[in-house]
Amino acid sequence: MTRVAVIDYGIGNLHSAHKALCSVGADARLTRSVADIDAADAVVLPGVGNFGACIQALSDCGLTDASRSAALDGRPFLGICVGMQMLFDASDESPGVAGLGVISGKVTWLPAGVKRPQMQWNRLQLSADDPCLGTAHSESWMYFVHSLHAEPTDATVVVATVDYGGDVVAAVRQGAALAVQFHPEKSSPDGLVMLQRWVETLAAAA
Repeated sequence: MTRVAVIDYGIGNLHSAHKALCSVGADARLTRSVADIDAADAVVLPGVGNFGACIQALSDCGLTDASRSAALDGRPFLGICVGMQMLFDASDESPGVAGLGVISGKVTWLPAGVKRPQMQWNRLQLSADDPCLGTAHSESWMYFVHSLHAEPTDATVVVATVDYGGDVVAAVRQGAALAVQFHPEKSSPDGLVMLQRWVETLAAAA
């Protein structure tokens, strides 16, 4: 069975993400071992809360380089919520704190005039078919809790948006790395379907 490392750096929704992955058939294991992460067939980086605090916690656990490598080396990778934001260069939430720099761009506050955080279900609008998210005509509803959103330099990495005072990036894909702003583990049943599809792509990539 494909081994999935869920990076455990002491932040946020680690256990709920791990439990959801296991429920759809993944051999998912929480770990803060660099060796385990390097040996895994696929890697998940969850996250909630403050960008700077998450980056610092990852660093304190000695997992920064392993996380960056996992998102860049061609293995299936999934970033969730702040785990998605951390892949970017920086965030307006934590000026002066460098992100992982996997995807060029920055994280900015949601548009003026909308309630922050966005704490609701919202419908994904896919810009293209995606093996995990579905087709461009899908009607998937996912649960969001966030006050900031990603603005990639290269717009072609955006695979899904939601309407929240304008288009807000909901998912990006760069190679084998998929990162989502929403919480699939809290978005049953559509979120579990997404995770199931992601797990199915692991077998195909093995």
